[in-house]
Amino acid sequence: MTASASPRRVGRPPRVTSLAATLISLLASLLTATLLATGLAQPSAAEDSAELPFRDTTLSVAERVDDLLARLTLEEKIAMLHQYQPAIPRLGIASFKTGTEALHGVAWTTDPNNGGAVVTAEGTVFPQAIGLGSTWDADLLERVGTAVGKEARGYHAQDPAAWGLNVWAPVVDPLRDPRAGRNEEGYSEDGFLTGTLATSYAGGMRGDDPTYLMTAPTLKHYVGYNNEVDRTTTSAQLRPRLQHEYYDVPFRMPIQADAATGVMTSYNLVNGRPMTVSPDVGERVRSWTDETLLNVTDAANPNNLVGSQDYYDTLAEADAATLKAGVDSFTTDNTDNGPTVQAVRSALQQGLLTEADIDRAVRHALTIRVRLGEFDPDGGPYGAIDASAIGTTEHRALAREAAGEAMVLLENDGALPLDADSDRTVAVVGPLADTLYTDWYSGSLPYEVTPADGVREHLGDGATVRVSEGVDRIALREVGTGKYVTGGTGPEGAVLAADGADAGPAAQFDVFEWGEGVVTLRNAANEKYVGYHWGPFRNDQAQPNGWFVQQQFKLEEQPDGTFVVRYVGYEKAYDWAGPNHYLTVADNGTIELGAATADQAARFEKEVVRDGLAEAQQAAEGADAVVVVVGSMPFINGREDHDRPSLELAQAQRRLVEGVAEANPRTVMVLENSYPTTIGWARDAVPAVLWTSHAGQETGNALADVLFGDRNPAGRLTQTWYASDQDLPHVTDYDILRNGTTYQYYDGDPVYAFGHGLSYSTFDYSAVRLSSTTMEGAPVTVSVDVTNTGDRAGDEVVQLYTHQRTSRDPQPLKSLRGFERITLEPGETRTVSFVLQPDDLAHWDVTRGRWVVETSPEDLMVGAASDDIRARATLDVRGETIPPRRLREMVRAVDFDDYAGVRLVDEAKAAGDAVALDAGDWLLYRDAVVGGGKRTFTARVARAATGPTTLQVRVGHPVTGRLLGTVQVPSTGGVYSYTTVSAAVAGAPGHHDVYLVPTGDLRVSRFSIG
Repeated sequence: MTASASPRRVGRPPRVTSLAATLISLLASLLTATLLATGLAQPSAAEDSAELPFRDTTLSVAERVDDLLARLTLEEKIAMLHQYQPAIPRLGIASFKTGTEALHGVAWTTDPNNGGAVVTAEGTVFPQAIGLGSTWDADLLERVGTAVGKEARGYHAQDPAAWGLNVWAPVVDPLRDPRAGRNEEGYSEDGFLTGTLATSYAGGMRGDDPTYLMTAPTLKHYVGYNNEVDRTTTSAQLRPRLQHEYYDVPFRMPIQADAATGVMTSYNLVNGRPMTVSPDVGERVRSWTDETLLNVTDAANPNNLVGSQDYYDTLAEADAATLKAGVDSFTTDNTDNGPTVQAVRSALQQGLLTEADIDRAVRHALTIRVRLGEFDPDGGPYGAIDASAIGTTEHRALAREAAGEAMVLLENDGALPLDADSDRTVAVVGPLADTLYTDWYSGSLPYEVTPADGVREHLGDGATVRVSEGVDRIALREVGTGKYVTGGTGPEGAVLAADGADAGPAAQFDVFEWGEGVVTLRNAANEKYVGYHWGPFRNDQAQPNGWFVQQQFKLEEQPDGTFVVRYVGYEKAYDWAGPNHYLTVADNGTIELGAATADQAARFEKEVVRDGLAEAQQAAEGADAVVVVVGSMPFINGREDHDRPSLELAQAQRRLVEGVAEANPRTVMVLENSYPTTIGWARDAVPAVLWTSHAGQETGNALADVLFGDRNPAGRLTQTWYASDQDLPHVTDYDILRNGTTYQYYDGDPVYAFGHGLSYSTFDYSAVRLSSTTMEGAPVTVSVDVTNTGDRAGDEVVQLYTHQRTSRDPQPLKSLRGFERITLEPGETRTVSFVLQPDDLAHWDVTRGRWVVETSPEDLMVGAASDDIRARATLDVRGETIPPRRLREMVRAVDFDDYAGVRLVDEAKAAGDAVALDAGDWLLYRDAVVGGGKRTFTARVARAATGPTTLQVRVGHPVTGRLLGTVQVPSTGGVYSYTTVSAAVAGAPGHHDVYLVPTGDLRVSRFSIG
């Protein structure tokens, strides 16, 4: 992948028509207009629509859309604004829905014929998105995307009402905080890497036809969305430079390449305004392409505007604002479009919307539907894809390849690869040793190859494979009655009750710890997990699952040595279940959620039937090798709506790794989870550590391929692995520059750096060669020779980083500009070249609100990771020098250089940003021209609080700097009520750092010193 290669752009080829065809088209349009005027344009029966122009494939997409839009009634168009667009029988038009989840394979959809019930796919499950990202292989992601697109078409062929072709993937939110619950859904903390991979995945799903779409990929979630805590009410503070340079990048790249066909608005607010009504959706996002985009809201977002966000008083106002902001489809109220239809009607009646606003949104949706081939007689070039495309042998092989490419070798002191002799004894232990987990955005696994399965298959019948999950098996004996808690022995389990006379299998539970003391309980009699599901408790769950994950507990030891059991399903479940969090025993012996405190809870004696660590150690003793598989349960350890509280691995799992390694030093740790983890301790515990995401149905085979050397690992980390939670700010703080986070700004010592990953081979890099040592408006090619100096074939991921040495503005320590994954035979050398365009080195100049390439030496660094640079060069970039900031004309307050305190807020509900300040806060505008003599300070301000306050202008320092003057700010009666205030201030010849310093609560949108 070259730095210059803008992602593949798929354009529409010029159409060549004969004069006759042009005349026919013109006459048809005139006839249509005449018929519409006389009310005769609409056919009386569906079969009559077959000859209508919107079904004519010789016409352009725009012409077909124009025709169809003109035939729709206002009521039909309003109904099309909802996620579930109803059928129009009189035109022979079927229903249409936005939204089939396809993050790492076709996952699930909702069925409008069954009240919106979730229907789960059973096709090919590829590695989680974070795993696909760790391949650093754009070509692979395009092949995976193509497979997913074909399978989406296959499901659509089976049930087009449920399985829509507007797919909600990929997720491109940059992973700036590894604690974010949806970390598993993204690719990387780097915008360029994310954008490149997303372009490939979306491009594969989109298909390679210049006009038609195999599917219509929708990027999630625009923009500034990483925290799940209070996700609909927290506001991401995105100063302009960071939004342009970082947060927008992975959205912009796939849309510029015409690989994606729209965005989904995120749940959060940005600078005080809900993204559902952000004008950026209709203005900035649409400016990135000439193609028509179909933008959608996330689920329930329209209602959040009048609910949790309390941004509008009525749904009519909210829906009108959403449409005007550039959103075309409302994902809300499940399959019921009634509230949306009613609100839009009301908005029209109140003059909040015009029919033209509705037409614009419907036109966008119809354009995508035409491009999907819906109105073509044969369904278009992808119309013949059917159910035979689902779960093919080819796709299964691709799943194994992707899972293998994704694995990252973090540590290796010679322990890997393992010897594959058939008479070996290998122990595979750990809570994830013999199971596979799916996640919220995964389809059902069509089959499962667990790590233990993969090792068995690889070694064959002659080897001995010992397996232990390494978890305790316990029995709980209720103190008052002496009875054991039991579940059912059949596949459906039974209501848990304290009715057992002994600790037989029905009374035995395997305890899986997932961190923070949270455990799941699996009954030994039927291998099912205990769940609540609004009561009663039953052992009937195949794995922890569901939106509220009601299979979570804590075993809390009391001072007398007994235990109480706390149910810790998500807090929202608590609210629905009432105040009681603790388990009690009813008079009939059933286990209930009946106590608010531990003092009121039932007391249990915990009997350890099987010591998990001891069993795992026994399996490990004397083995030729031990593979201990630890990690996460995706429904528990961070997911949508649930951020991780810590980067730590569960303590019980750490004890297992260390204990097994003590029993057998030939232990390899496999970490299977979806995010960075603080595992610096593992370097001292085991000789090798291998990381994988939850990698789908072929996890075990792919793992065995790597463990035994059939595949030489070459995955690379796409996030910084921090040493401690203390290295990170609060999860809702998005200023990576100010906080020094991600590899671009973090100057600490991570456990593993961005781009890190080891190999069974070694690679040498030559000196960097440049096509020119000077860049002045033209591209420069950066080349390096890479040689495999090892004794086996392997992949190397060659990475190009840059650093701008001098600048008016703080610059990243490193920025990824190009990468390429190459395969080399032993002794083979290949030249890897990257083409740098001047625009690649641009950054956002807040003083003028535009991109700028500054004159500066540029450090070029080529290597195997961001902290493993093998070759360097310097490029003399000749651009421009940012002039001193001019303050005579009005300056947007949000275009500051630095700050203390402050909040970025909405200037008005429709558009504009402002800055909210209070006493102790300040804003800095660096290197500004103030001018000598007396000056006038003018500001647009708002103050909701009663009484006046002041805003000071200082130079040099916000507290001790010279005071140029003070302006009085009156109460304006509201945060959106702005007034212009002015005051005479002293001049200051030359250039200065200018500070705005308030003495009380106020908002500033613009100011000048003239």
